[in-house]
Amino acid sequence: MPVRWTKRLIADERYEAADVFDVNGDGHPDIVSGAFWYEGPEFKKRHKIADIRPEGEYFDSFCAIPMDVDGDGLPDIIIGSWWGPLRWLRNPGPAGGEWPEQVIAECGSIEAVITADVDGDGRPEIIPNTPGAPLVVYKLATDASGKGIGRFDAFTVWPEPQGHGLGWGDVNGDGRGDFVLAGGWLECPPDPLHGKWVLHRDFDFGAASVPILVEDVNRDGLPDIIVGQGHNYGLDWYEQGKSADGSRTWKRHPIDPYSSQYHAMEWVDIDGDGEPELVTGARYRAHCGNDPGEWDDIGAYYFKWNGESFTKLIIDYGEVRKATGVGIRFALADLRGTGRLDLVAAGKDGLYVFYNEGFAIKPD
Repeated sequence: MPVRWTKRLIADERYEAADVFDVNGDGHPDIVSGAFWYEGPEFKKRHKIADIRPEGEYFDSFCAIPMDVDGDGLPDIIIGSWWGPLRWLRNPGPAGGEWPEQVIAECGSIEAVITADVDGDGRPEIIPNTPGAPLVVYKLATDASGKGIGRFDAFTVWPEPQGHGLGWGDVNGDGRGDFVLAGGWLECPPDPLHGKWVLHRDFDFGAASVPILVEDVNRDGLPDIIVGQGHNYGLDWYEQGKSADGSRTWKRHPIDPYSSQYHAMEWVDIDGDGEPELVTGARYRAHCGNDPGEWDDIGAYYFKWNGESFTKLIIDYGEVRKATGVGIRFALADLRGTGRLDLVAAGKDGLYVFYNEGFAIKPD
């Protein structure tokens, strides 16, 4: 039985990324998107963060990742985009006002950003997907107590161009997380920040999603890969197997070959049954009308594994400008304290919340 959703427009803006965290420390999750944050739980009061430069149909902000960079106990914001450097904005706290900006790195054009605990110390690192540039991990520098000191250290884990698409997960089951690129996967060494990573050119995903997911879809004990086409048709999972000689194999299984621009996705329990689902959707006008399928009907979906394949279930679907997609980065969070995950999605067609209303009738 599908979940019911209530759709609500938060702001008629054109930013393409949304994050959710408690900006002001009042115990309520807030929505952060582009130049503004929206105060929870109603999201009607808007606060200016900083001016975000427009770039044609885009804006110079593809994420708003929370991290206490300067160790003052307040969540700061990490942003980056195709045009600007990777940078962080300092939370001014109760005094309010715009958030001062500091550059982390001039790292090249950023397609999207993921976070992962690369070195296993319990704190996430920042990893931008920079097609045409090396793969670099940015680690927050801390003092003896573990508090951020306002800067990041850079560690190049792969010196060659990384391509469009980036994911993180334990591909080979050795207990260490690996990076998945569009053109293969990088095997993590025992010392992730200083050791030599090994590229296995097992596949070529093209203009892949960010993130690419590493999950054991069919529960056979081998991690599989889920990847969308960010600028074309297609959403697939690749089943990991082992050949007679012990080498790794990958079998492609289509999930949805009929929709395009699957640029962002998450693997979470969206219906509360204890099993994760694939939550994703289209990025509206990802290349401003120039991608295959950009003028097709659009939507946001979740896909449920039925033991043999994925079943597609609708969050929102319809004509462009009537329905909406999920942008380049979306957020899933319990916005009302219901115990259910709601969807916050931003795109060139506006910032929306989809409230998760659960099942109309509880299944047996």
